[in-house]
Amino acid sequence: MVKSSSIQLDSFELTLSEMENADLDALHALSLAVGWPHRAEDWQIVREMGRGVVARDAIGRVLGSAMWFDFAPDFTTIGMVITSPRLQMLGTGRWMMEHVLAQTGSRALGLNATRAAKRLYQSLGFRAEKLDYQCNGEAVSPPIVPLPPRTRLRALDQADLAEIATLDLVAYGADRMPVLTRLLNVSKGLALIRDGRTVAFSLCRRFGRGHVIGPVVATSDEEAIAVVRPHVADHVGSFLRIDTRQQAGAFPQFLAQSGLPVYDTVTSMSLRRAWLPEDGAQPGGGGPLIYGLASQALG
Repeated sequence: MVKSSSIQLDSFELTLSEMENADLDALHALSLAVGWPHRAEDWQIVREMGRGVVARDAIGRVLGSAMWFDFAPDFTTIGMVITSPRLQMLGTGRWMMEHVLAQTGSRALGLNATRAAKRLYQSLGFRAEKLDYQCNGEAVSPPIVPLPPRTRLRALDQADLAEIATLDLVAYGADRMPVLTRLLNVSKGLALIRDGRTVAFSLCRRFGRGHVIGPVVATSDEEAIAVVRPHVADHVGSFLRIDTRQQAGAFPQFLAQSGLPVYDTVTSMSLRRAWLPEDGAQPGGGGPLIYGLASQALG
């Protein structure tokens, strides 16, 4: 059941409608209004992978958005929750979130909250887990780092989807095969091979002002650096971004040395059950980890 399909906020009468019917240029204008970097093409990619709604005013202008992405029968992420600056502080975000919560039922939920939105999500019952570090800038020549012992790099192609999806499932905790399939179509992918088996991988695609690296899955900082370094080298002198939850260690140090310092942070939050591994699950602990997010909306 939909919480409410329309609402009166100050002098605005807003109505919810399906995002699939929204014009991409209108969605692009909405994200630009709040300083988000998404191009129309970036909106199209996330729209293909999830469901969403937009809030329209009486003359049809798109003044808000919210999306959700189902990754398992009992797990969903929420993202692309945007409210036009003219409607912020009037309750638009809460109204859209109540609609999303009604649509997702009893599922466990995860999201990445900006500083401005964190209080809203806390009031809805979401619990803060970890910080995500948005690292970006003009890439510089990365430090020369040898590959881990007994490994080699090779390009990914569609034939590798099953293997990287299995690795990603362990690291992420849910099956993202459809996401990986779509992203691989628009990305350059790299796999780190040891003894004939993929032990780490990364994707890099056009996004916003330049390119974004993600997702990145590896079991150690050394493996993560191995699959990220070639992407950095490919984009020296250009804008590059990666979102990571790694706060300390060789991997974030490598990013900073490559011209990708921490620019901003968001907070990973969950509702109904924990989303992320416990703090005891550290790099090098034996299992694969998410070193780079696919996006803040997808995790």
